[in-house]
Amino acid sequence: MKPARIVIADDHELVRKGLAAVIHEVEAWKVVAEASNGRQAVEQVAAHKPDIAIMDLTMPELNGLEATRQILADGPQTRVLILTAHESEQLIREVLGAGAQGYVLKSDAGRTLVSAVDALLEGGTFFTSKVARMVLEGYLRNPNETQAIQTLSAREREIVQLLAEGRSNKEVARKLDISVKTAETHRSNIMRKMQFDSLSDLVRYAVRNKIIDV
Repeated sequence: MKPARIVIADDHELVRKGLAAVIHEVEAWKVVAEASNGRQAVEQVAAHKPDIAIMDLTMPELNGLEATRQILADGPQTRVLILTAHESEQLIREVLGAGAQGYVLKSDAGRTLVSAVDALLEGGTFFTSKVARMVLEGYLRNPNETQAIQTLSAREREIVQLLAEGRSNKEVARKLDISVKTAETHRSNIMRKMQFDSLSDLVRYAVRNKIIDV
């Protein structure tokens, strides 16, 4: 697995220690800082510039949602994984809108945390199956939700699917037998044509338009 520097933010020390123990099982990963509230999380991320920030949502002083917005505005190189006990559909939408690349329920963390962090490190996204189903059901119940959709070519749709499935640029290039630079160019063109601000926008589009199944 790729090396990773990680910040953990949760207002419960026991949870932080448990997450750190799971992370330390991967030799290449290191917890560089912990935070007990959202404001500390923003400060620690700014100070350490980690690869991954694991963020609880309900924290004092500054909630995880706002902390995520600030972290990604100041340092978009850090990828945010939301880890929470909450399953609200609206909250999931807000988390995606804030730019987080992953959403894992605490009840699933023991078996999915390593996979989630690894997916984000590879440039992909990660959503536990329960969350993915909730997102899809929400879109089906709200068919009037709008987003600008432009026509994509067959190749672009193929790349959208691979990216939405969490494939990195390198994996896209290997699967389509193209260069990594060409894959990166396709990705940039798709983001521009679709007016996407983040990969989360692309995932939502892929789910809503049945490009991927969840």
